[in-house]
Amino acid sequence: MARLPEVRSTNDQSVVFTSSGFVHIAVPVYARGMDLSYTADEQRFRTEVRSFLDANLPAEIRAKVLAGKHVTRDDFVRWNKILYQQGWSTPNWPTEFGGPGWNAAQQHIFEDECADAGAPPLMPFGIRMVAPVIMTFGNRAQQDRFLPRIRSGDHWWCQGYSEPGSGSDLASLRMRAERRGDIYVCNGQKTWTTLAQYADWIFCLVRTATDRRQQQGISFLLIDMKSPGITVRPIITLDGDAEVNEVWFEDVEVPVDNRVGEENQGWTYAKYLLGHERTGNAGVGNCKRWLKALKRIASQQRAGGRPLIDDPRFRDRIAQVEIELMALEVTTMRVIAMELASQKPGPEASILKVQGTEIQQALTELQMLALGPQALPYQPAALDAGYPGPLSGPDYAVPITGRYLNHRKASIYAGSNEIQRNIIAKHMLGL
Repeated sequence: MARLPEVRSTNDQSVVFTSSGFVHIAVPVYARGMDLSYTADEQRFRTEVRSFLDANLPAEIRAKVLAGKHVTRDDFVRWNKILYQQGWSTPNWPTEFGGPGWNAAQQHIFEDECADAGAPPLMPFGIRMVAPVIMTFGNRAQQDRFLPRIRSGDHWWCQGYSEPGSGSDLASLRMRAERRGDIYVCNGQKTWTTLAQYADWIFCLVRTATDRRQQQGISFLLIDMKSPGITVRPIITLDGDAEVNEVWFEDVEVPVDNRVGEENQGWTYAKYLLGHERTGNAGVGNCKRWLKALKRIASQQRAGGRPLIDDPRFRDRIAQVEIELMALEVTTMRVIAMELASQKPGPEASILKVQGTEIQQALTELQMLALGPQALPYQPAALDAGYPGPLSGPDYAVPITGRYLNHRKASIYAGSNEIQRNIIAKHMLGL
């Protein structure tokens, strides 16, 4: 196989062809104006984070994450508590609310190192989604009540947005909240509610008025999941898991004090939250870990043949997704820097959502192709720690088919990618 020559440029970037033949682009990713390099302080911060993870990430949790096995609620909470003791459980929060006050590069470095080390992701619904809404639009009593418990991991949150028939067209939601004195009485249904079976609280968009435009009759409520009248029912997804749920509300009483902001102004808060959600859906850290796994799988010697990595067509596909991932990383850094400058994420968040989820789908598809026939005998039970049964293939193959099936939904949740392209076309291209 002919080896392509190494190519170098003069703008602090390099394109290197590895011994396996595929391209790797080394691109410093901290966008500070046109300066994309890390500072010495940021490099020292990376070393600090890496040392902390080496010393404090429980080995059994690390092993589960790196092997693609099921991570339990207790595992998530345990890791959150460890980070909380270090003051790192809310990496995107300002110091005013107990966060570390990290800059864009530090946030990115932290998430990058956590993903590479095999740390469980921090649950985004509290930390990255409802918390910024409470910080920006909530009153002082709500901030004092909810934010410390989110930071400590004492409250697990889920999101009540989508309904049957109201997903991408979220403004058409029908769940009613009728005000009766100091309470709202809520009736309706939410669906595709991720990890609602574990949640202590849910933030919900509810309809509080019907005599005006759809967007002008929605309010934003914080609801205790232990309230009488709430029923959670699992939805089994393609991978055989019960990650998402439908949640029913029957005469659920919610104090008016749990409404964030003004009545009938919830659409404004919902759009603010969606910008943060779509930014988080880029998933750069996980994608980088999956890319490494893809290269390892493709480098395995195939029975009666050569490693798939030696096929120039397959190598081209790996190179393409790696280039796209590098570009996504730079864009993610720019959006984080915007947020830190108090600029609300706009259509840039839609770019991250589209590109991030499509890269995730591409990586899971390439992993399936690299496994070949070993991807066919999918054993969901083998994803549980301590599975005693025999495996029909190598251990590293166990999670890949389920991961592929699960991520077919990635381009749909948080606003389908078709809707995101409409947003980009309208706000960035003027179409």
